[in-house]
Parts: sequence; C-alpha cells; structure tokens
Amino acid sequence: MKLHKDLVAASAAPLVLSILSGGESYGYRIIQRVRDLSRGEIQWTDGMLYPVLHRLETQGFVRSRWVTTEATRKRKYYTLTAAGKRAHGKQKEQWQVVHATLTKSWSGLCPT
Repeated sequence: MKLHKDLVAASAAPLVLSILSGGESYGYRIIQRVRDLSRGEIQWTDGMLYPVLHRLETQGFVRSRWVTTEATRKRKYYTLTAAGKRAHGKQKEQWQVVHATLTKSWSGLCPT
C-alpha cells in the first residue's frame, strides 16, 4: 500500500521525536527504524528525513554531534533536548486523540 504523502509528512516529526526518545541515533538508523516499525509500509529517503531533522534542530527539539567511527567515517548523531522531550509528549497526546477519533469513526461509534 502506498501511503499518501501528506500523511507521511504529517507523521514525520512525531515519529522522529518518538524514535529519539529511545536514545541517540543517526539518520540511516532512523530510516531503518521507521521501516521496521511500519513493517515496510513507510519508506523514507534521506531527502525526506534530513529536512525534518534540520527543522527539529532549528526548533531546539534536537541536538546533533559528529562522531568519527573506527573506520574513520563521520556520522551525525541526533538526540532529544529537554524541549524535544516535552514536544514529544505533547505530540504523542495529540496523535492519540486523532487515533482514538479515527478508530471510533471507522467502527461506527460516532453518532451522525
């Protein structure tokens, strides 16, 4: 199934914040984690992820640092800031409301 690009875009920041709430990570690993969590249904590219990470960093939700690995390869690691942890909590609450509302709507529990 191909997800609509608006849905993927709307869920990008909450997904990144959620993944980083589990600890520091780097871009390619975040892309892999999203693919794993979605069982392959969400396929991000570098071109989709890095603007989100940059925006979150500009907003003060994410901090980055360069690390050189044993193979002398540089990799940029991202971690949540205190503001990012608060933003993650708020976005999680908001998405839970949306999820609950959609679930009720689709199961016919919402009166017409």
